[in-house]
Amino acid sequence: MIFAIKTEISDLRAITFAFKAQKTMYGGKRIAAGDTIYLFASENEGGPGLIARGLITSAQAIPLKPDVERQTPRVSIAVKLTARAKRRLGRAELKPFFKWNDGRPETELNFKYYRQATNKIVGLSETAAAFLEQFF
Repeated sequence: MIFAIKTEISDLRAITFAFKAQKTMYGGKRIAAGDTIYLFASENEGGPGLIARGLITSAQAIPLKPDVERQTPRVSIAVKLTARAKRRLGRAELKPFFKWNDGRPETELNFKYYRQATNKIVGLSETAAAFLEQFF
């Protein structure tokens, strides 16, 4: 499967990344070792948006708390960089794509990442993944 993560990334030049207890939405909880992931450095924390593509080297689901009724599934992952983005893609570039049912990959990314601006791991369609490949 193909995923994307939007989170705080402090070292944009790193070649390996570890992300602890990340929220998951839109199928993100199914992430596993061997999956492809696109890394977005969260603009909420001063990042530029899309920075890289990587390979999941490990994924560990965080157990749900037994005494909490509604919980967002979380997962910790390790990522090895496979390519750096060559062009910018962030909130400003995706903002014009707000007609949620138009089927465009830009709209899918805008919806999953910026409609609710929390950091998270999300599952992507093949169309969105093909669109992101244009940035490498």
